[in-house]
Amino acid sequence: MSGQISHNIIKARQARGYSQEQIAHAIGVSRPSYINIEAGKKELTVSQAESLASVLHIGIDDLLGISDGSSVFSNIIASTDKYKQIILNALQHGADSDGKITKTKLAKLVYLADFIWYYENSKPMSGMTYRKLPRGPVADVYFRALDEMEESGTIKRELNGKAIMFSLIEKQPPTGKLSKQELHLIEKIGKAWQGKSTEDIVNFTHEQLPWQICLDGEAIPYSLIFQEEPEKIYGPAQI
Repeated sequence: MSGQISHNIIKARQARGYSQEQIAHAIGVSRPSYINIEAGKKELTVSQAESLASVLHIGIDDLLGISDGSSVFSNIIASTDKYKQIILNALQHGADSDGKITKTKLAKLVYLADFIWYYENSKPMSGMTYRKLPRGPVADVYFRALDEMEESGTIKRELNGKAIMFSLIEKQPPTGKLSKQELHLIEKIGKAWQGKSTEDIVNFTHEQLPWQICLDGEAIPYSLIFQEEPEKIYGPAQI
C-alpha cells in the first residue's frame, strides 16, 4: 500500500480522535493487522477500505489518495468544530437554573440532537460516531472535545460529590456552524430536559432501540433511529 494512503488513514483517524484499536474493531481486523495497514505493510481489501471510509466519514477517493486529501481533513476539523458548538449550545439550553449540567446528561442531549436531526432529515447533525457505553450513547470525540474546550477557557469543570459538572464561561456560545433549524432543535431538546435528572435521560436513551440493539462498545448506526417509535425518539421534546 502506498505511503500516501497510509498517511491519509493516519491523519483521518487522528483527526476523528479514534485509537488504532477502535478502528481495527470497526473494520473487523485485529489491532496488529491494522497497525500493519497504517505502516503500509498490509493492503486494504475493497470491503475494508469501504468500511474505513465510512467510519472516518470521508470519501473513498480521499482515503485512497485519488484527490489531494487537503479538503477532507479540513472538513474533519470543521465537523469537529461544529460538534463543539452543538455541545456548547446544548449546555446553554439544557443546564439547570445555576447554569450547570452533569457531563453524562450533556452527552445525552448532544446524542439526542444528532439522532433526532437524522430522523427528521436523513443526515446527522455532526456526523460523529456514537458508541454504546454503560451510561448511554456517547460520541467517540466527546471527552476529548470537553478537555479541549476546558483548556481553551470555553467551559468550566467542577465536582459536585461524584458528579462532574460543566458550565459555560461565555454565556453566549458560538453558533456560526449551526443552521437556525439545528439551533432550534438543540434548544427544544435542552429546554425539554431542563430540570430533569441525569438518571431520567439515561434511562430514556437506554429504552431506545439504537442502544438496546447494539453490543457494548459497538458503534451505533444512525439509521437505527428509523426503527423507533416517535414517542421514544422525542420523549419530553415531543411537546
